[in-house]
Order: sequence, then C-alpha cells, then structure tokens
Amino acid sequence: MNTRVCRLHAPGDIRIETDALNDPGPGEALVAIGAAGICGSDLHYYHDGGFGPIRVRQPIILGHEAAGTVIAVGEGVTLSPGTRVAVNPSEPCGTCKFCAEGLPVHCLNMKFRGSAMYMPHIHGLFRDRIVVNAAQCVPVSDRTAIAAAACAEPLAVCLHARALAGDLKGKRVLVTGAGPIGALCTAAAAEAGAAEIVVTDLQDFTLDIARRMGATRTINVAKDAAALDAYGAEKGHFDVAFECSAAAPAIQSAITALRPQGKLVQVGVGGATPVPLNLVVSKEIAWQGTHRFAGEFEEAVRALDEGRIDVAPIITDTFPLEDAKRAFDTAGNRSAAVKVHLSFAD
Repeated sequence: MNTRVCRLHAPGDIRIETDALNDPGPGEALVAIGAAGICGSDLHYYHDGGFGPIRVRQPIILGHEAAGTVIAVGEGVTLSPGTRVAVNPSEPCGTCKFCAEGLPVHCLNMKFRGSAMYMPHIHGLFRDRIVVNAAQCVPVSDRTAIAAAACAEPLAVCLHARALAGDLKGKRVLVTGAGPIGALCTAAAAEAGAAEIVVTDLQDFTLDIARRMGATRTINVAKDAAALDAYGAEKGHFDVAFECSAAAPAIQSAITALRPQGKLVQVGVGGATPVPLNLVVSKEIAWQGTHRFAGEFEEAVRALDEGRIDVAPIITDTFPLEDAKRAFDTAGNRSAAVKVHLSFAD
C-alpha cells in the first residue's frame, strides 16, 4: 500500500511524494486523514527552516493537527474501522522521570508528530494514510465535522493554557495576538465564563474572527494603540492576560494592562525578548509559561463534540493536498487567513 505525503526538503521546497505504508501491527490503527491544519511551527519550517535552535536537518513530513477515519486496526485494538478520530500528535514515553512525576508534556523522550527537534525527525500527519499508535486516536462523534476535529490539537494547547491561568469565571481577560491560538484562547476564556475579553492584533481580519470567537472588544493596536493604553491607568485593569504573539511590544502592553497580582500566561514563543522587569516586580505579576498539553486533548474533543466551543470561524481556507504550496503561502498571509487546512483523498 502507498500513500501521498507532504514532505519539506528545504525552506520553500515542499513536495507531494509517495511512500510505502505497512499494515497496522499490534496496538496500531490505520487512519485515513480527512483534514489537517497548518500550524505556526509548520510555517516556520516552511519559511525559515525551523525556529530557534530547532532546525530541519533532513526531509520531513510536516503536520500535527489532523483528524480522519480508522480504516483498519491491528491485534488488540478496540477501535472499529469506520470510527472517526482526532489524532493526538503527542506520544510521551511514560517511563522517564517527568512522566513518572505526572508531567508527560515535559517527557524526555517525547515523540511529537511533525517535529524536527530530534534526529531522525518525527514525521508528521500531512498524508492520506498513516499507521499510528491506536492510543493516539480519540473518537469523535458524528456531530463534529472532520475539519473541526482537526482543530482539537490547537484547542488543547489553549485549554492547557487556560488551566494554568486558573478560574476565569467573572474575570477580565486580555488576549494579545489574534492568530489561531489567540482566537482559541478567546473561545476558551468565553467558555470558562470570563466577564470581559479584549483582544488585540495588528490586523482587522483576524480581529473580526476573534469577535466571532467570543471577544467582547477588539483593538487594532496598529491603528489605535491609545485604546489599549487606557487599560494601564490606575495600575492596570485585567486579571489575566494570554500573550499569544511573543512580540516585545505586546508583552510590554500586557504587563502594563494587568492589575497588581494579575497573571500573564505566555503562550507565544520567540527568541530573546526585552521584558519590563520593574513592572513585573512592582505589580507582583505572576508570569506563567505554558507548553503544549496533556489530558487536555481529550477535553478538547469533548468540547467540540458537545458544541461548547465552535472552531468553524477560524478555518478560513481549505486546499487539497496537491495544492500544499498554495496552502502554505496563504497561511502565511495574516491579513487574510487564520487557520488554513489541507484536505485529503477519500
């Protein structure tokens, strides 16, 4: 059996190729991928060959946001062919010291689909068919579209960030950056009962999506920075900020707009960044990093199945796999796209 794959060879050099595919072995499932989302990390690989110290050193199949249908299973698997599933790209070893401490997100031997962190690289989910550990397949109800199910992974990232933020019911929340993660953090805060959710960005297009995801107010800081500055009066306004851009000006504005003893949840990642430490100290700001997810993947699927969070507004474009280059180029245009999906052969 063969399958088409989307393989990156060098920055800007993405090719649709064919790989051989084995039958599923014990504990494995063969999944026909139906939809998959292009993530910011995929774009960094495509445009820059990596991010920070993580570099593409050999051709890699990208993709870690996907859902599809089980078409065959190996021995010992209880999933039935025909089951629709979201594929969890995260596979911790379960035995290292952090797994033993209940911190699988920090597994020392993590296998994360579509990652160039280790050599050899861990190939990803941008392909028509894939054999995976059946434990990574989370069943999805017929009520949830496959495209929505493919958003379970980024939603899980935001639910993990929300869990680290603490109870948001009745809280005033700031979200800086209205890309896919910012939009989903907005939805997660709204679902948790936040009383006020202000979202900032540099693009009207993404802010329009944020309003559909639950923002009570949006501010284009490129056009009206003073509108956000007002929230810094009297030592700040917001209880919690989800910083989703990793841009120094956004970090500065988030810390300024937080009230004393507010919490900044750092979701966006980047390189060395200037930080207003005097404000962090004087306002006793708690700065919380957040990385990927653990049990939140299953929680994300439940939230989608139960209709508690609607991800449809963030899916702005869909391209067939053979148009992967056009899909990546579109995904890189933040003035006209939020989450771009690839669709696959039946």
